[in-house]
Amino acid sequence: MELVVAAFFLGFFPFSMPFMLAFRRLPAPWGQAAALLIWPQVGLWALAQAPSLPDGFVAWGLASALLYGFRALTLRDLTLWIGFIALSSWGLFPLLIQHLNGPPPAMQLLGFTLPLVLLVFLGDELRQRFGAAFAGLPGGLAQPLPRLSALFAVTLLAVLATPLFPAFFTLLGALLGASASMPLFTLWALAIWLIWSWAGARLTQGFLIGPYLGCASADLSLARGWLYAAALIGLAGAGIAFAGGWL
Repeated sequence: MELVVAAFFLGFFPFSMPFMLAFRRLPAPWGQAAALLIWPQVGLWALAQAPSLPDGFVAWGLASALLYGFRALTLRDLTLWIGFIALSSWGLFPLLIQHLNGPPPAMQLLGFTLPLVLLVFLGDELRQRFGAAFAGLPGGLAQPLPRLSALFAVTLLAVLATPLFPAFFTLLGALLGASASMPLFTLWALAIWLIWSWAGARLTQGFLIGPYLGCASADLSLARGWLYAAALIGLAGAGIAFAGGWL
């Protein structure tokens, strides 16, 4: 029973549908942020109650993560992209939880979800200015909105588990621990990590690169920019502070 609950709340295929339906309909940004923070924690709690994690269950999670990562490659709607990347990252946790060191697993899961929460809020900034957060509409934001674009790019790096951010150390430490006993699953997880980078590059190209085709719009204020920057600096600081424990 615990594994069924975990599969549901971690969004294993086909259990992703209830989460995605709810996530798309929740009010942005606060409702979507709450869903990202709370929903997977229930699945992680259920994993902790399970007496063991069969290899078949771990493979199910990895297959789901791979599917959702590939799905994100084709998406231009930022809300859908966030939802599928979230599901892809949660699908790795049956593998990761067996090899985690350092902070409690619930905190390490936050390392994956908090950057997505920041991206939800940045997407809301885009919707307020352009009516939608859709890659290519209007596109080319780097020149007219430099502060918003810079924060968007750095937040994407945090989402994609790049160095200095907590998700990087969680993935690297756990996969190093799993490499000896579960080499095939480790390579599978590394491939998913690479697909995230590909999906992030496509999203960056759609939002930030190219000619700007929209109307004049105000950039983030300095105060709001520093608020987002402080959150990102805090995430990077957490990654650096706990890197020794993770690895």
